[in-house]
Amino acid sequence: MALSPTRDDDRPVDDTPDPAPTPTRGLLPLLFTGNTAMYALYIGVGGVLLPLQIEHIDPAAKVANLGLVGGVSAVFATLFNPFAGAMSDRSGRRNPWILGGGLAAVGAMALLGAVNTVLLVAIAWCLGQAVMNCYQAALTSVVPDRVPAARRGAASAAVGLGLPVGSTVGVLIASALSDRYRTGYLVLGLLVAAAAVLFTAGARERRMPPKRPVPLREQAAAFLGVLKVPDFRWAFIGRALLVLGYFAVVGYQLYVLQDHIALPDGLEPTEAVAVLTPVSSIAMALSTVVGGVLSDRLDRRKLFVGCSAALSALSLLIPVFSPTWAGMLAFSVVNGLAFGCFMAVDTALVTMVLPRAEDAARDMGVLNIANAGPQIVAPFVASAVVSLGGYTPLFLFGAVLAVLGALAVRPIRGVR
Repeated sequence: MALSPTRDDDRPVDDTPDPAPTPTRGLLPLLFTGNTAMYALYIGVGGVLLPLQIEHIDPAAKVANLGLVGGVSAVFATLFNPFAGAMSDRSGRRNPWILGGGLAAVGAMALLGAVNTVLLVAIAWCLGQAVMNCYQAALTSVVPDRVPAARRGAASAAVGLGLPVGSTVGVLIASALSDRYRTGYLVLGLLVAAAAVLFTAGARERRMPPKRPVPLREQAAAFLGVLKVPDFRWAFIGRALLVLGYFAVVGYQLYVLQDHIALPDGLEPTEAVAVLTPVSSIAMALSTVVGGVLSDRLDRRKLFVGCSAALSALSLLIPVFSPTWAGMLAFSVVNGLAFGCFMAVDTALVTMVLPRAEDAARDMGVLNIANAGPQIVAPFVASAVVSLGGYTPLFLFGAVLAVLGALAVRPIRGVR
């Protein structure tokens, strides 16, 4: 396996990276904080504030409009993530991209809260996705840059914990400010900015030799070429399928609670989201830690990834057979357990099948297309499924995709 050049010391530059890079002291808590803020914004905006804003603009067409805005903005996420990762690789720096993206998020969220048409909401959220993916691409590359392979399960658990904790924080903020969504957007943007400042102040920059400028055609060929590596390609496919099924359902959770689930008297849909998210997050946090640590101890990644994807499929069947508040609670627990373990261990797995360590940010950016790309398709597909058959087929659709995601890890050979 090729090693990356030295970063910030006096050792001679080599074609291959240090086989056991030492994490910066306090790096894991900083990774947790940075990812928590990122997911707080993504989930708070995408799960609560954006649907409320779109419903406020045009209640009758809320499902189709949310699908349109979510899908178009995800295109920007897909384009900007690998681009920002490649630019970070070229500059040999991570911290400036984390800090710049975090600070720019404040302006993007202020703009999003100020607009009042579906078109302008789409444009503003596209801008938000662009700056957040600059932040995300650089932050994601920190694990393969600085953490030795033997500890990547633990590091990925720290990263993965950002999802349940960030989801809870984001939804609680968004729900508390649901009547003042402009303020909610701004608070979430400031949270990301604060995390970016904290990370860049506390995590020593791991410099890499700057790379020569690469023509756009070569960059595109490199992005596509990495998918020719079989293990990386199967990891990409598995992640894409599970994320597609997850966001097809979770992206419409507020509308599911409004239009499909009979809530107890006195419980509003936004309040129900604020209950379900912490429930799912506790389960997700538990499985993230347990899955990450056990995968390190047992040196097994595929087993955990495949089983958690299969469990996600089972969780999506619960609301099909029990479209009740109790069924939604059970779904949130089981889906949280499944998704937390999957994201923690799959992230560790992916860092072990990167084709070239010196292109880690770029290749992780390509992998992040498997996160952002399905979000392009999910809103369009989900809105079409709901329009044609309601919410029950939507859960079934997600379950099928999760099963396919579980099967996709089997051909991977380079990781147990």
